[in-house]
Amino acid sequence: MTHLSVNLNKIALIRNARSLDIPNVIKAAKTCIAAGAYGITIHPRPDERHIRYSDVYDLKPVVSSVEYNIEGNPFTGKFMDLMPDIRPTQATLVPDMPGAITSDHGWDLNPENCQRLIPVINKLKSLGIRASLFVDPVIETVEMAKKIGADRIELYTEPFASAFASKKNLESLTAKFAAAAKHAAEIGLGVNAGHDLSLDNLGFFCKNVKPVMEVSIGHALIADAIDMGLSDAVKEYIKILEDCG
Repeated sequence: MTHLSVNLNKIALIRNARSLDIPNVIKAAKTCIAAGAYGITIHPRPDERHIRYSDVYDLKPVVSSVEYNIEGNPFTGKFMDLMPDIRPTQATLVPDMPGAITSDHGWDLNPENCQRLIPVINKLKSLGIRASLFVDPVIETVEMAKKIGADRIELYTEPFASAFASKKNLESLTAKFAAAAKHAAEIGLGVNAGHDLSLDNLGFFCKNVKPVMEVSIGHALIADAIDMGLSDAVKEYIKILEDCG
């Protein structure tokens, strides 16, 4: 079964609009875990516009019973400074720059970026942290991720989500994701996926792209929580993943 990691960035974004600590990130994490979430994901950015660096520390004891996944660019802000203290289960390395609204592409694993990432991956692994690279569904990129030592990849699924919504090129694009996931598994890489996955498209994705070990979902899930409550929203996503086998 594909596991669900809930991204709490949007909870923090709403909280940061006021100085009342409402909604509370810690409480939200506990609610997600109680509802059955396999893990908690956060993406602290240098401007701390949603998750703050203090949240990273505050969440550590709360998520000790589940997977703790911290996303970020290892070359900006304090991301790598957090790793020896927090030692999350997984660090997902993304190439977004400080001003990016959200992650919008995977790593270009050209020689220069590979040389920069190799010591980062080695450092994470020396700390006992699983290293995952945020990538586009390109076979050559998948192979390079394995070559430079990554433990997993996370497939950037916004193109799939857009195709699902428009019904344009959905079959060919889904096949591209399926091929990338299959090849990754064949060469010994774990496969995660995330970005714009939702109650509408998650089932289709997981039934057609295998194997996927984990999906990280935030924006859509938190939006659904406004309608149905956070606990029930988490359960609805888990139900879809269970149905996919």
